[in-house]
Amino acid sequence: MRVCIRRGSRQIGGSCVEVEQDGQRLLLDLGLPLDAEHNDSSHIPAGIAGLDGNDPSLLGILISHPHLDHFGLLAHASSNIRIGMGGAARRILATAAPFLPGCWSTPPPGWEYQSEQRFEIGPFHVTPYLVDHSAYDAYALLIEGGGQRLFYSGDFRAHGRKAALFQRMLATPPKGIDALLVEGSSLGRIGDDQQFLSESDIEAELADAFLATGGLALVHTSAQNIDRIVSIFRASKRSGRKLVIDLYAAAILDATGNGAIPQSDWPDVALFVPQAQRRQIKENAWFELLKQHASNRIFIEDLQHDPSRFTLLFRPLHRFDLERGKCLAKATYIYSQWEGYWETGSYDTIKNWLERLGIVKQSIHTSGHASPADLQAFVAALMPRKVIPIHSFVPERYADLFTNVEAHQDGEWWAV
Repeated sequence: MRVCIRRGSRQIGGSCVEVEQDGQRLLLDLGLPLDAEHNDSSHIPAGIAGLDGNDPSLLGILISHPHLDHFGLLAHASSNIRIGMGGAARRILATAAPFLPGCWSTPPPGWEYQSEQRFEIGPFHVTPYLVDHSAYDAYALLIEGGGQRLFYSGDFRAHGRKAALFQRMLATPPKGIDALLVEGSSLGRIGDDQQFLSESDIEAELADAFLATGGLALVHTSAQNIDRIVSIFRASKRSGRKLVIDLYAAAILDATGNGAIPQSDWPDVALFVPQAQRRQIKENAWFELLKQHASNRIFIEDLQHDPSRFTLLFRPLHRFDLERGKCLAKATYIYSQWEGYWETGSYDTIKNWLERLGIVKQSIHTSGHASPADLQAFVAALMPRKVIPIHSFVPERYADLFTNVEAHQDGEWWAV
């Protein structure tokens, strides 16, 4: 079995790995780089053949999880290519696509992962492993071919609401791993002996912030970060507030298919549809979708009357309704996602809006990636014959943490 990291040997995001056995190929992820200003085909890594669907040697594309930096370039692959991913992840992407601007992919059919259930693709045997990550329904992938075993970690952590999955991996890891492609997003960001806050820690910090807020609590996070939605919901309950979501978030939560996750018809959840989204509903005739989630619908008057009763899952499109409705007296804005978006200007319009209104930004967030210590525990449990850096800006740091490190460059073919 041969492997080529098409992109990711020295960067975070835009991940893509090509695996070949007996002239047959699989792609592991086809991600959009984090610094891409637009999702266009110019970002497809050089050297990948068959994305037009006319090369039968490309058997399919296996997506580890539904983050743009791992699936985004599927928008430029032929719909004739089979796609593997988790069933809930596929539903989330299909649900999100109509709501979002730009080039969002709705993955064509293929393989639906069931954790630890092996399936065959040509000369390959594939076993997905559900992992703890900030993307819902995320997997690591064991690829077997020609008597060799390649393990691709995807993105994972040990401090989320599915941390038990990490502990299970340590207790009963797959055996006989020849090569381990392991992400290293945290390397160089925190010290080797430091740990990230857990989602339970985030919940506690959010609850304290909500209790200290005299008006509406705005929490700016992704509706697809399901762990964080749970943290916000639980913190809202602890502080006597109701969680307010829009139709997009309601549809995403429903798409998980998980009745243990907050839903639009729960008594402590309310639906508020901002004006921009009402236009979307009218233009796209989403009336049945609205009806499906409208049992707890509230209106701007409800937010005006007593904003201190609510936590709003904030999106930039909310700001016009909130300002017109005069709902922002004593409001708090909590930023709960990667700081890189803020620092690189993605949210400059929000920054200017907050400054004009005199609302101070708070940051309450934790990483979706494993700490250095957890990476060491992971590698020690799997005991691979060699460790391959991927999804890290500092692959040179791997040798400080692991033995048997074998670094490879983008575009370089190597034998497992």
